[in-house]
Amino acid sequence: MIDYSSDIKAYISLLQETLSRLDTDALASALNLITETFENENTIYIFGNGGSAATASHFQNDFNKGISEFTQKKFRFNCLNDNIATVLAIANDISFEEIFRFQLRGRLKQGDLIIALSGSGNSKNILNAVTYARECGNKIIGMTGFDGGALAPLCDVSLNAPVNSMQVTEDIHMIFDHLMMSVLYASLAGRSHIVLKEDR
Repeated sequence: MIDYSSDIKAYISLLQETLSRLDTDALASALNLITETFENENTIYIFGNGGSAATASHFQNDFNKGISEFTQKKFRFNCLNDNIATVLAIANDISFEEIFRFQLRGRLKQGDLIIALSGSGNSKNILNAVTYARECGNKIIGMTGFDGGALAPLCDVSLNAPVNSMQVTEDIHMIFDHLMMSVLYASLAGRSHIVLKEDR
């Protein structure tokens, strides 16, 4: 039997150390942008590649169902990587670098919010969409790791996981989702995330 205990402890230690260095003021700013967009009944477009695509989809679920189940007003999250037919059509017929920007063109409205996820901060399709949204005057929340790459300086709010590990970065991005969902679950729906349904 292989003893993995030291590797397990090292990973957990790196995750804990990264969590201790998160910018909580930036998280509060992101929460305010999301709340403002919700109150104004605007759309929140969210997207990413690979593991970040899965996290973006999870965000949409937690807000469109998790919180919205208990609020009269509903969140309007739109995960741009969830429609695989559309994504593949754009990638095949136009360019993979256009899969997100194409979906935003002609659809973004004043007050809509962008949440862009890129572990490296350098994914070209993410940067193209964010640049377009900035040109349209929309606010951007970016979630990155490492040094933030090219995405971080393009964002109104940069949520960076300051660690040179894609796995820990993606862990932190999921924590961002559940942290923000939990805070808004309490403030908007008056419910505690600690109380879980019997059937879950």
